[in-house]
Amino acid sequence: MASSLTKDSVTPGTPGSEKTFFGHPRGLATLFMTEMWERFSYYGMRALLPLYLVAPGGLALNAGTATAIYSVYVSLVYLLAMPGGWFGDRVWGPRKTVAVAGAIIMLGHLTLALPSSGTFYAGLGLVAIGSGLLKANISTMVGHLYKGPDDPRRDGGFTVFYMGINLGAFAAPLIIGTVGESVNWHLGFALAALGMGLGLAQFLLGSRHLDAHSSVVPKPLSAEEKSSTLRKSALWAGIAVVAYAALGLSGHYTLNWVLVPLTLLGVIIPVMVLVRIKRDKDLDRDDQSKMSAYIWFFVAAAIFWMIYDQGGSTLSIFADSSADNRVLGWEFPVSWYQSVNPVLIMALAPVFAWIWLALNRRGKEPSTIVKFASGLVLVGVSFFLFLAPLSIAEGGHKAAALWLVAIYFTQTVGELLLSPVGLSVTTKMAPAKYASQMMGVWFLAVTAGDATTGLLSIAGVDLNKTGIVAMEAALAVVAGVAVWMYRNKVKALMGDVR
Repeated sequence: MASSLTKDSVTPGTPGSEKTFFGHPRGLATLFMTEMWERFSYYGMRALLPLYLVAPGGLALNAGTATAIYSVYVSLVYLLAMPGGWFGDRVWGPRKTVAVAGAIIMLGHLTLALPSSGTFYAGLGLVAIGSGLLKANISTMVGHLYKGPDDPRRDGGFTVFYMGINLGAFAAPLIIGTVGESVNWHLGFALAALGMGLGLAQFLLGSRHLDAHSSVVPKPLSAEEKSSTLRKSALWAGIAVVAYAALGLSGHYTLNWVLVPLTLLGVIIPVMVLVRIKRDKDLDRDDQSKMSAYIWFFVAAAIFWMIYDQGGSTLSIFADSSADNRVLGWEFPVSWYQSVNPVLIMALAPVFAWIWLALNRRGKEPSTIVKFASGLVLVGVSFFLFLAPLSIAEGGHKAAALWLVAIYFTQTVGELLLSPVGLSVTTKMAPAKYASQMMGVWFLAVTAGDATTGLLSIAGVDLNKTGIVAMEAALAVVAGVAVWMYRNKVKALMGDVR
């Protein structure tokens, strides 16, 4: 697999022996292909998930419950990225953690492929756990391939790696979605397992090209810490088992006994993490000020992701029931809409990079805050656009597919304005004490946003109603305008970060 993509090195002595991957260390090919197949399995299953949950041949749930389950699942993936990174740092090291994660994800997809509703939620849990373990650690290993942060190939390597993510995300709905919707749901989930299996095989066969640091546990647990962690884990696991056993035996158990605690954790944990960092007395005044500014970005990002991630749930369920999913008379599977974003990302990301460089040369590049505010406003505009197909459907007609494509296009432009900026500002504003943890904090904004969507769905709010969609759209626009209006205050809090 990877060897067919490598070529002779033009710079003898570069990491990865005598071969390179488009001028980069050969190990990048291993990680590129591993991530591509993992994203293929993840986004393929995610494209099928809301449709399977509401389908008569699936679990036949109502749209609200389906949206809640989808939102809780996505929030868990990002929430578990923090303990996943902790496992890589303290227990197994990145390489072993990724290998174990791949096996867990594959097992999760295979569990989803079983024709039994009783095992379905266990499969979702396994995929979420595996994705959390893999997410932080595979990116860490990309960094290990280069000779420190000043290696001139480093940024380019992460760009190539990012392309692997979008290639997998683009192909997955077209293949897994088609098979799942048109042939058999469980066969689609089985294809997701196959994708992860190919990624795991690629990783194990190509791991010899990875840097030796990938096998090192950076800060292993002491015997005392290991014993304490095991005791606490066993205690909480025991409490959960006893509580849910009691609920089951008493006949009071419902799905909400799982969904509500998980959604609440998705909101509470991000708040607790931010408060803990903000109140850390070891931080000097400059770091405290930057954290105050960062909270603005974090809250705004949570609002952004709350709306953006409904592209895979609320919009998908709407398309399934109320859209005319045809182009020139040819009908396509609903899951194909999930390929619109990654193909637009691949097409537009280089354009945005060129625009920022051109504006920077002229001294006219927008500030971080302006980009962030613009991304928020655009995601709000995308839901104002959503009002049109909703009105068409309420009139008893099918909404044209191009309405949905326009919504996804607007959200993608907003993503390109906000997401890269958010990642960059997170690394720039991170206190030195929390340098390695702050990326996990950024992902918690996604957790908070999706958990909020889950809570609304559990509360019975119909997210496909015109009034609710208008309120969400207005919230994002108002938040974007607020960030822009208070930009000078936020800039002052940011100190020397721009």
